[in-house]
Amino acid sequence: MTGSHAGLFGELFVDREMADAISDRALLHGMLGFEAMLARALEAESVAPQGTADAIAGQCDPDFYDIAELGRAATLAGNPAIPLVKALTARVAAVAPEQAKWVHFGATSQDVIDSGHVHVIGCGLKLIDMRLVRLAGALRALAETHRTTPMIGRTFLQQAVPITFGVKTALWLDPLLESRHVLRQMLAEPIVQLAGAAGTLAALGDDGDRLQARFVALTQAAEPSLIPWHGQRHRIARLAAELGILTGNLGKVARDIGLMAQTEIGEVAEPEAPGKGGSSAMPHKRNPVLCTLILAAAERAPGLVATMLSALPQEHERALGGWHAEWPTLPELFKIAGAALAQMITLIEGLQVFPERMRANIDLTQGLVMSERVSLALAATLGKAKAHHLLEEASRACVAQNQHLRDVLASMPAVTEHLTAEALADLFDPTTYRGASDAIIERVLARAAQAALPRAAAPTRAHGVTDA
Repeated sequence: MTGSHAGLFGELFVDREMADAISDRALLHGMLGFEAMLARALEAESVAPQGTADAIAGQCDPDFYDIAELGRAATLAGNPAIPLVKALTARVAAVAPEQAKWVHFGATSQDVIDSGHVHVIGCGLKLIDMRLVRLAGALRALAETHRTTPMIGRTFLQQAVPITFGVKTALWLDPLLESRHVLRQMLAEPIVQLAGAAGTLAALGDDGDRLQARFVALTQAAEPSLIPWHGQRHRIARLAAELGILTGNLGKVARDIGLMAQTEIGEVAEPEAPGKGGSSAMPHKRNPVLCTLILAAAERAPGLVATMLSALPQEHERALGGWHAEWPTLPELFKIAGAALAQMITLIEGLQVFPERMRANIDLTQGLVMSERVSLALAATLGKAKAHHLLEEASRACVAQNQHLRDVLASMPAVTEHLTAEALADLFDPTTYRGASDAIIERVLARAAQAALPRAAAPTRAHGVTDA
């Protein structure tokens, strides 16, 4: 897992916490954890003699190894597992020569790297889960606070009918709850790899199946790898796709907020901070920089997901390039998804909401956005087609005469014959035209409650998952 958060742009697109969670050191920890667990399994199944596990595990501290040196050696070997196994063997041989032959016994490079990546994926998913919990708590609070706050709904970027800001935030929250559910399932089912050169563990003879079962038990994987997955990369691709979906859904929220924050709309604003969102040329500008960075992540994610999907058709039992393409791609997905989540938490927790502007924008069209409601009310007596035609006529007059639609309708005998002035006034109240909004909000909040998500959550830090 390579990549640095250093540089002019690094801090914009990756945060230190996620960078540490999926760092080269984290991968090295996972790879060495594999070797330690393999040694324990060999000893537990009496394939290797007593003392093997301690001798090998004692040399599996990541601090014993120079990551830069391993990286240089990997350019010749083709992967970092080969120089790591060589270095580990040398260290074991120096303290317990008779045990050194059991280092990496029966395994292949891909077993080490895949199992190391499983560890790193677990670290990354734990951090993402913690952030999703916090974000969901903030969105839940917004939905509850603004469940009846009227705002205009927009379709095709045009004003449509009134909705509530509460239902809007609930609909932002719902797909994030789904992503959390899917990613938690993946976190709960790590599939470690121990398959040997071509996936059959042939080097272990009759001990292969038994040793693999022991290895899986020792690593505390939730599901044993019943078949080798050297060339079957669907689980990794599925994870990448879900990270892409998560990032895209965050982009949807950022897009909506960015549009709502436009000067002419002014319904929300990003949190204020000294120097945040300024322009190098225009002192008055306040740019939505958090939305910008989240949307940049959402733009990048599909290409990375496409690379992971492109790597699926791998050659025979071990890949010629496809597997290797995963190494820099999946960590990049974790980095941009994690950074987008962190930025979204800051955005939602500090979001400034302006209900008065929301109401002003509803009133901007002088009642035209309530024409659907009036048309439906008249349809009960006039029929749908006639009522629709009548509202079309009234809407044109509203625009031509620069009058409120309610006043235009009040002057039309065809309308007043069926609707009183009081009834017309009620029909133009956007706060009573919420439809199923309350029910939608309740369903989403119930889903959040079922997932044991708090209304608000304090930030937490991620920790590693297993030794392998």
